[in-house]
Amino acid sequence: MTTRSLSSRTVPVRRDHSRRFFLSALGGAAMLRPSAAATPFATRGVVLLPEDLTLRDWPDRVKQAQLTTVALHHGRSVFEVIKFITSDPGQEFLERSRRLGLQIEYELHAMNELLPRWRFSEDKSLFRMNEKGERTPDWNLCVSSARALEVVAENAVAIARLLRPTTGRYFYWGDDGKPGCRCEKCRELSDSEQALVLENHMMKALRRHDPRAQLAHLAYHLTLTAPRQVKPEPGVFLEYAPIDRRYDIPYSQQMEGQDGLANLDANLKVFPAASAQVLEYWLDVSRFSRWKRPAQKLPWRRDVFLADLQAYAARGIRHVTSFACYIDAEYVLKYGQPKAIAEYGAGFREPM
Repeated sequence: MTTRSLSSRTVPVRRDHSRRFFLSALGGAAMLRPSAAATPFATRGVVLLPEDLTLRDWPDRVKQAQLTTVALHHGRSVFEVIKFITSDPGQEFLERSRRLGLQIEYELHAMNELLPRWRFSEDKSLFRMNEKGERTPDWNLCVSSARALEVVAENAVAIARLLRPTTGRYFYWGDDGKPGCRCEKCRELSDSEQALVLENHMMKALRRHDPRAQLAHLAYHLTLTAPRQVKPEPGVFLEYAPIDRRYDIPYSQQMEGQDGLANLDANLKVFPAASAQVLEYWLDVSRFSRWKRPAQKLPWRRDVFLADLQAYAARGIRHVTSFACYIDAEYVLKYGQPKAIAEYGAGFREPM
């Protein structure tokens, strides 16, 4: 496999495949929509890693649970998803999903690809300043740099050409739970507001590439608090991911605290509820295994899940998905068939 810089509008490619093949295969995949179910939730999804698809019948399980959407995530690099999608198993996954009428999305911590770290040696001003007043390529970027915003927008479109979601919804997140810039201009903005500045800029570029494009604002860790000084451009929607909440009691009982439900309410004063998406962890074996293998058995709580859905529905949320990472062939061999997937799907059809 060869690697080329995204900033020159190219990405890693297999030597035996052409760029035209990639674009036609990815752009034409999974365009059928599933039939509507008796539920207020338009999006009912799972987020998986490519290695989870060693469980080859994941698309069938999603369909049987009457879910709508599979999103692909990654470990360290967006290139992991690109490599999988352009492989034979990846093409089989896309084709099977298309036949079943499932939607495909890509949820990506993409900053290393949006602003390649090697650019630091060329122009330090593109990158964030830390609390010591030093420019550093460790995480994220300086959103006060017009050139940094341009590079990110160019590369967002380059990735979009290869990983085109069937829904028109794009997910390009910053570095995982890491701080933004503290330069003289940026430090007046919260991390949430810095993220939104970047997302607004990417949104305009993506709309030129894909007229129906929408882009997620990830409210998570340091960006969980609602932005105040920056407003979202049309098409930027809220994605709310309360990773540090408790899962032994319903979320409605956790109003206060860093990941309390009050943060969602504050964000819904900035972003429309109708387009907002909740990204949950009910099925996320990787989270409950502390992101280390071997995987632990999922502590599934159907009662908590149903109470959470009620809380989200009451706030007008119509798009809900959950990480389901580490539920792969090895997990099923060790723990048996996970009934949680079917119960997760059935929960969306409970009276709200």
